[in-house]
Amino acid sequence: MKTDFRREPLYIAILAGLLILGFFLPSWLRFLLQTAMAGGLVALGVALQMRAGLVNFGQGLYYALGGYAVGMLAAQAGITDIFLLLIAAVVVSTVAGVILGLLLSRYREIFYAMLSLAVSMILYGLLVKAAWLGSTDGFNIPSLSYLGWTPSRAVRPDVYYATTAILTVLACLATARYLTSGAGMLCEAVAENEIRLEYLGASPRKVAFIVIVVAAALSGLGGGLLAMSTGHVDPLMTNWTTSGGFVFVALLAGRGSTIAPVIGFFLLELVRNYALDLAPNAWQMILGAVMLTVILLLPEGLWSLVERRRKA
Repeated sequence: MKTDFRREPLYIAILAGLLILGFFLPSWLRFLLQTAMAGGLVALGVALQMRAGLVNFGQGLYYALGGYAVGMLAAQAGITDIFLLLIAAVVVSTVAGVILGLLLSRYREIFYAMLSLAVSMILYGLLVKAAWLGSTDGFNIPSLSYLGWTPSRAVRPDVYYATTAILTVLACLATARYLTSGAGMLCEAVAENEIRLEYLGASPRKVAFIVIVVAAALSGLGGGLLAMSTGHVDPLMTNWTTSGGFVFVALLAGRGSTIAPVIGFFLLELVRNYALDLAPNAWQMILGAVMLTVILLLPEGLWSLVERRRKA
């Protein structure tokens, strides 16, 4: 699906307005929105790779690296400044993206999907066996500070939410800028015709490498934000079920906008929570029925509704 991203600043401004309204929501719903923003950034990274024809079933690896970077530095190294921790989360995941990108950028289709999944599950196995990291239970993260100021328990949720909202909007803006750049525009060319792209003088492998690294950075930021929000990390962050969920959100939301995965992740979590409350023993069936309906009626994702309305 080809999309004109010149309207992205308007959509992101709307997203910023919606996030401001989050301060007036009930605490449980605002927390759900907060965690959805963190997961939405990972789904955005998956959607970016899909634009280049790459389906990553192991994106949870970078998600977990970002979360564990925050957790280990805060709990074991005593570094509690939120800005330093999030920078560390992005750096660690980006370095991992560079290293793995040198290998993964060689592959396409099912080979790329399975290889990325295998690498993610290797990390899962290592974390499960690491007793000093809490093994399957993970470990808790202490209260974080902001340039030396540690917010009290009463205002801590507001500060964490504001930080997550601001960084999510900035990440969407940066991603939109990337998609309007030359490297971003070449992503669809990799998916459609690599041979023609080579004739034009561009390297499909280099384009794939860049998009892998960008997606890794977004996922690391999402993992760091989740660790900050929940105060806990565990190996499930890199399990195949988590990575598969990000792929499904990217398909469900659509690739027409950088804010689509964030909104799609929130709607999915909202449906999941209400289904669990209404039918604790059959919530998976309700969730599956909703997903199937969306896929059948909107094969290009939920964002296609916005595109249809704009074209009309």
